[in-house]
Amino acid sequence: MLLALMWGAVAGSAVFMGALVGIFVKIQKKMIGYIMAFGTGVLLGAASFELLNESIELGGLFITSIGFLLGAGVFTVIDLIIASKGGQERKRSKQNPGNHAGLAIFFGTLLDAIPESVIIGVSLIGNNVSWLLVIAIFISNFPEGLSSSIGLKEDGYSNKRILLLWSTVLVLSSLCSVLGYVFLQDVTEGVISGINAFAAGGIVAMISSTMMPEAHEEGGPVTGMISALGLICAVYLTSMG
Repeated sequence: MLLALMWGAVAGSAVFMGALVGIFVKIQKKMIGYIMAFGTGVLLGAASFELLNESIELGGLFITSIGFLLGAGVFTVIDLIIASKGGQERKRSKQNPGNHAGLAIFFGTLLDAIPESVIIGVSLIGNNVSWLLVIAIFISNFPEGLSSSIGLKEDGYSNKRILLLWSTVLVLSSLCSVLGYVFLQDVTEGVISGINAFAAGGIVAMISSTMMPEAHEEGGPVTGMISALGLICAVYLTSMG
């Protein structure tokens, strides 16, 4: 349980670190594009080599397919709702979200963080943390904290209040990881298979609609190579696990 709490906190801490950078450091957009490009590759690896492979092994191709498509569909619906409220830039690093979008971005980030943390907790049921998942989630969460903090500052939020909001995300990420570990201990392999596939579908949908476009927009054509580096890193991490 303590391990689930710790690894959930590690993954969730990325948004807090991103918030600190957004508040106190002026960082080049191109660098954020490179970070997201690398994160895109790692996340694709996590979805493919970790989640989907395990899902097929545990529950078969049919359950994996259904879970994957459901995950992509649910993320898309939630993304449409968040976008309609001004939170469409939550994975992006734009310096001027505008239209009081900061709080909407924050809630969008919260919706992303909860299932990600649950999956980390599930991965610990076998007493072996998924390093690939933790690293991938950490890298993808950093731009969220960065972009949302910039938006919240423009909306008039104080630094103290912004950091309090992100501290809340950090705490909830830890708790959700513990909940995933505790309450999914005795479920069948088919359920674990569906959960993994569902998470993979959500990750792929998120990457395609948010991280990939922004990474190329800010980093240029070189981001393709950086994404490939991220993917091959995921391969190495998987083989090491």
